[in-house]
Amino acid sequence: MARSVASSPVEIHCKGVLFDMDGILISSIGSVERSWTKWAEMRGVDPEYACKMAHGRRAIETAALLRPDLDSEAELKLIEDIELADGEGLAVLPGVLEMLCVLPAQRWTVVTSATERLARMRMAQAGIPVPEGLISADDVTQGKPDPAPYLAGAALLGTPPEECVVFEDSESGTLAGRAAGCTVIATTFSHAAESLSAAHYLIEDVAAVQVDNLPGEQGIVLTFTPLAD
Repeated sequence: MARSVASSPVEIHCKGVLFDMDGILISSIGSVERSWTKWAEMRGVDPEYACKMAHGRRAIETAALLRPDLDSEAELKLIEDIELADGEGLAVLPGVLEMLCVLPAQRWTVVTSATERLARMRMAQAGIPVPEGLISADDVTQGKPDPAPYLAGAALLGTPPEECVVFEDSESGTLAGRAAGCTVIATTFSHAAESLSAAHYLIEDVAAVQVDNLPGEQGIVLTFTPLAD
């Protein structure tokens, strides 16, 4: 269903911002799909199905789902090496650099289904700030849509989940953020709006969001006009 811009802007007061990486901060969809296609062809899996299942999930869980007969740790290493070798087409998404320049470093981090090695390399290659601490696939035993990654992200910032805003682009990610008790803002960059029903709000990209820092420990205000049905 096509969505239009709602008439009234929304203001969210929060103390922490948790960003998914792929599809929110950077676009690496070409690399992801090429890499999973290569892996799928090596392992006798339908490439289209593999790419569909890989979005928003930890690679180790995707590999275990697609080839449960194989050593998932070994498959994780294989797909990580394939992805690390393919950095073609990485791009920073609209509004990201501007938003990260305004947000205080202690108020935000990245919560990604990628491994830490891959996440740090991709962000560095794309030219965006890499937070000192982040939550990756290596830091949790249950990936999205389980709330564990976003609970860990909130804990890393020292902020209660209910005072955190999550930016996501996938169904599994929005479900994870919602289950963690965060306010979830989803972008329509890579998935249909109908699959993002767990989000509280929809926007096209983070360029739609204005950030204002409040004095002292009061946190920040995010202002945007969400998309509507």
